[in-house]
Amino acid sequence: MNPLPTPNLRIRPMVPADLDPVVRLAASLDQAPHWPRSAYLAALLPNAAPPRIALVADAPETAAIQGFAVASLLPPQGELESIAVAINSQRQGLARQIFSALAHELKTAQIAELLLEVRASNVTALAFYHAVGFVETGRRPRYYTDPVEDALLLKLCLA
Repeated sequence: MNPLPTPNLRIRPMVPADLDPVVRLAASLDQAPHWPRSAYLAALLPNAAPPRIALVADAPETAAIQGFAVASLLPPQGELESIAVAINSQRQGLARQIFSALAHELKTAQIAELLLEVRASNVTALAFYHAVGFVETGRRPRYYTDPVEDALLLKLCLA
């Protein structure tokens, strides 16, 4: 997985000043989890349980956030809780870049296996997850509400 770099974007750790733009970005995407600001803030706390890695992709000259990812750490496993890219930055390899940076951080944190769950109807996300190497390991019937839908469980070996 060697994504082409997106010009003028950097991937860095999320900081408290990023929270409002991250919440707005997530809210602008139908398929992204719409967490409250407090959930993202909790992901940044150094003593959070479980600990998390949170990254953002921004344009250094404007600091405009174009994407982000959050993963929780339960060594030797991690869970990809969210990955999102702004509509105007989609289909340019940014999600792959963010995911590649996240995978590097996860390996550094001794995470050998990354898990996630996704709506069965989210074909765009499923295509991305399969493209980066995730495999389906199970299904949770009627896991999601509004609308009621199954969750697919996926796993990626990082080791």
